[in-house]
Amino acid sequence: MSSSLQCIDCAQQYPLNRVIYACERCGGLLDVAHDFAASTGKITRELFDERLGALDFPYNSGVWRFKELVYPDIEDAHIVSRGEGNTNLYELPRLAASVGVDSFMLKHEGENPTGSFKDRGMTSGLSHAKGLGMTRVACASTGNTSASMASYAALAGMQGIIFLQNTAIALGKLAQGIAYGGTCLQINADFDRNMALVRQVAERLGIYVLNSINPFRLEGQKSILFEALQQMRWQAPDWVIVPGGNLGNSSAFGKALLEMHTVGLIDRLPRLAIVQAEGANPLYRHYASGFRGFQPVKADTIATAIKIGDPVNLQKAIRALEWTGGVVEQVSDQQIMDAKALIDGAGIGCEPASACSLAGARKLVERGIIKRGDTVLGILTGHVLKDPAATIGYHADELPGITAQRRNPMLRAEDDLEQIVALLA
Repeated sequence: MSSSLQCIDCAQQYPLNRVIYACERCGGLLDVAHDFAASTGKITRELFDERLGALDFPYNSGVWRFKELVYPDIEDAHIVSRGEGNTNLYELPRLAASVGVDSFMLKHEGENPTGSFKDRGMTSGLSHAKGLGMTRVACASTGNTSASMASYAALAGMQGIIFLQNTAIALGKLAQGIAYGGTCLQINADFDRNMALVRQVAERLGIYVLNSINPFRLEGQKSILFEALQQMRWQAPDWVIVPGGNLGNSSAFGKALLEMHTVGLIDRLPRLAIVQAEGANPLYRHYASGFRGFQPVKADTIATAIKIGDPVNLQKAIRALEWTGGVVEQVSDQQIMDAKALIDGAGIGCEPASACSLAGARKLVERGIIKRGDTVLGILTGHVLKDPAATIGYHADELPGITAQRRNPMLRAEDDLEQIVALLA
């Protein structure tokens, strides 16, 4: 199968071995475009089902099990993998009742090796970097990207360079980047400025950028939906709900759904719902205006993973909404943390940004956009331990501007048997 890089605006094509992140003709974002016509009848449900549960490299990965849809021509020797993916799909009647639908499922990407969905994109992006002969890779990050990149760079024997903002970094994420040997630069700037800086520095020094502006990152992230739909026996849900920050997942999901439909893995397209935090809602505002006159925002939200005011994948996300008849919603930090408490209390657990999926689903049901009989698939993007301070602060009712509606307070006692018995009786 032949693949190329293709501009989403003017369709200009470039070879895969070019280090390029935007179209040289018009400045548009790039896709990895695959020629599926040459594989008619070869990409089937049976092919991927036969690989399910594989023990051998590379098909033991929940990304590379779908190699023909992710990066068909890559040499196995270039693949850098930690057996990522293979995350669980949870059907949760209690949460379905709280949302107001009959069927609600959560795909938990926090079960990846470094605790977030980023591992799926990093295995594809890092593998391409290895094929190009790169020795240094870099990213701007609010935390999860840096943790994943540092891990995969170390596995590949490369230097991973991380541009971090100077405030609101969840320690669970920062610790990972340091532990995996990443070169960490804490810069007096927010994520959006760091994103601009990392591209400029990378161009100057010949470093490969692994943020989601890199189209190979998004190819790996498509596998979230490939795997979820396989777990659903290839029966498409009515809705797929995803948190929206830099809009990489949103963009990847639109492409994944279109490609699955093109090759016949699914017979219809679900609708995509992208949910942003009210304090970091540039796509929501743009959507509400009818996509006229996009304006970045100064992001401020407790959901640090989506604390992004100028998403680089904006146009790809809009395209995904158009393909799927999708919608955009926003939720408050209060709604995010209350939804997180529900997910945590169900025994699943997630970081704050993930809870946008549940909070957004509830709001869309209340507005009558999602119907009770609809089948809803929500995506949890990160592990509960990514941001323990937010969890502890919520249940201690110490988060500024948030009242813990579903508090699980710490019980305290002296070294006194009768006092302990009285507390627990």
